[in-house]
Amino acid sequence: MQIMYIRVKRNKTTFFLQCMPSETVLQIKEKLEELIEQPASDQQLILMPNHQVLDDFKSLADQKVENDAVVALTLRKDDDEFEEVNIVRPSDFYPPLESAYATSS
Repeated sequence: MQIMYIRVKRNKTTFFLQCMPSETVLQIKEKLEELIEQPASDQQLILMPNHQVLDDFKSLADQKVENDAVVALTLRKDDDEFEEVNIVRPSDFYPPLESAYATSS
């Protein structure tokens, strides 16, 4: 069996999870439940960058989740809807390189 890693991101937090391609999304959510203390039923995992909502009962391999994939985590809100994807990108903190080294003439 081949071990893989996925990056699960929410806001400014990233969880690096070791998993197997044969694991279901529900099994991944159960791992996260231990880390974030939110029930699996209140989690939604979304494969980035195409925003594909992952099916709990299908394996990672079945849904084309590959090693080092970025998966967004959203949680159920009080109104029973899931929150919007909110992943902080490095560009939110650092200026693009071209502007950081720009010189005036």
